[in-house]
Amino acid sequence: MPERSAHPYRDTDVIDSRAPRTNQAVIGSLALVAFLTGAEWLLPLLATQLAIGLTFGRQYCLPCLFYFEVLQPRFGEGSLEDSRPPRFANVVGVVFLTSATVALYAGAETLGWALGLTVAALALLAATTGLCMGCEAYLLWVRLRHLLPTRLDPHDVGLRGDGVTILEFASRYCLACQQWAQVLDDEEFPHVKLDVGDRPDLVRRYRIAHTPQLLAVSPSGEVLERVEGEPREESVRLLRALTETAEPALRA
Repeated sequence: MPERSAHPYRDTDVIDSRAPRTNQAVIGSLALVAFLTGAEWLLPLLATQLAIGLTFGRQYCLPCLFYFEVLQPRFGEGSLEDSRPPRFANVVGVVFLTSATVALYAGAETLGWALGLTVAALALLAATTGLCMGCEAYLLWVRLRHLLPTRLDPHDVGLRGDGVTILEFASRYCLACQQWAQVLDDEEFPHVKLDVGDRPDLVRRYRIAHTPQLLAVSPSGEVLERVEGEPREESVRLLRALTETAEPALRA
């Protein structure tokens, strides 16, 4: 069996990106089958399965269990990502499927099937293209709620020196986080890496909602800029410009 870099049931801050897509393929396909065959009982079953996985862990999510125990050992581990956006997408799925069930059994069939078909369409879209609307909604909600910090305590995050420092909030085994760590080293940016698994206090205090997340921070702790996602040329140029505006901070 190919070696795993993250344990599927213990390293819950990250997840193999193929696992949510497998789950979405199953949920979307069965929700569509429910509509085509009129099998109303499938919708509460899907809602219950999602809720059990969210409450008790991935090992109780049957599609996830199938992926981790059958598919992953055969095909290898996919790229790892922050687990919070797909988890939020599952919560949205539970809400929609539960609402669809209530509507159907209350006699509002048009509304019930519309909600069920919405789940089917969005889940199959995510499974086939990787575009998870629930994950995107999570990130948008974070931004609209202004959950990202505008100022940090320099002592909390280990800032030193009198220049701009790049703080990388990273998840263990996250591929994009590892890519950023390499870029920061190669570019010799003054930076501090903070593992969200090791520092849950900072995650809560500064409301870090997903990884990788890079913050360009002044010596006083003011957040000048943030960068998210995989390293891109324009992002690297932006960080270079910020760190070159003042004398470099000492690398932590």
